[in-house]
Amino acid sequence: KCEGCRDGKDLDFPFSMAFQPIFDVNTGAVFANEALVRGPNGEGAGTVLSKVDESNRYTFDQQCRVKAIELAARLFDPTDTTKLSINFMPNAVYEPRACIRLTLATAMKTGFPLNRIIFEFTETEKLDSVHVLNILRTYRDIGFMTAIDDFGAGYSGLNLLTHFQPDIVKLDMGLIRGIDRDKVRRAIAHGIMAMCNDLGIRVIAEGIEREEEFATLRDLGVELFQGYYFARPAFEALPEVVAGAM
Repeated sequence: KCEGCRDGKDLDFPFSMAFQPIFDVNTGAVFANEALVRGPNGEGAGTVLSKVDESNRYTFDQQCRVKAIELAARLFDPTDTTKLSINFMPNAVYEPRACIRLTLATAMKTGFPLNRIIFEFTETEKLDSVHVLNILRTYRDIGFMTAIDDFGAGYSGLNLLTHFQPDIVKLDMGLIRGIDRDKVRRAIAHGIMAMCNDLGIRVIAEGIEREEEFATLRDLGVELFQGYYFARPAFEALPEVVAGAM
């Protein structure tokens, strides 16, 4: 596994990345850009992910990090603090400090600061919580930010928070969709916001598609937003946030 992760020889298909901004309504600036897997010519993520299996997921996870950092180093303004958000697969990390070596080497080679990298994972598959906590604590010790994606849709979100508080949680899109018309969704989002505020965790509302969803979540105190309402992902480029979206 170590050799495969390090040299990438087992990955026999090409891929690249698109970027989608996460917008901070308080500053009026882009807080971060999330790297999203795409085919080599901009094809959808499914065309790539369908080729990932047990035999190559370690290498794929490693190479996604490399590709995201290399593109970000080329596209991001080196004079600002915009973050790069990278998705990772906890089940593709067997020992955090061993598996992070290629990421660190790539950041050093490209000059991309570690404190501008967010590692986010989706907890929609059942995971070994001890293993996940070890990864998150190791990444924080190294200097990365951490995030839980699709919070509220997975197996262990609340239990995980009792042991580790990430920098960010991203609200599950199932909670956000139609929240302006659903008092139950609003009540749940309100509770999550109160909890995260108490714990010092920032909240991102992702998948925003309508002005009413945005306005409702902003009224609930959300400051960070992502979705088609602001900008669609751009292949190997940084899209502009829609003018007047605030």
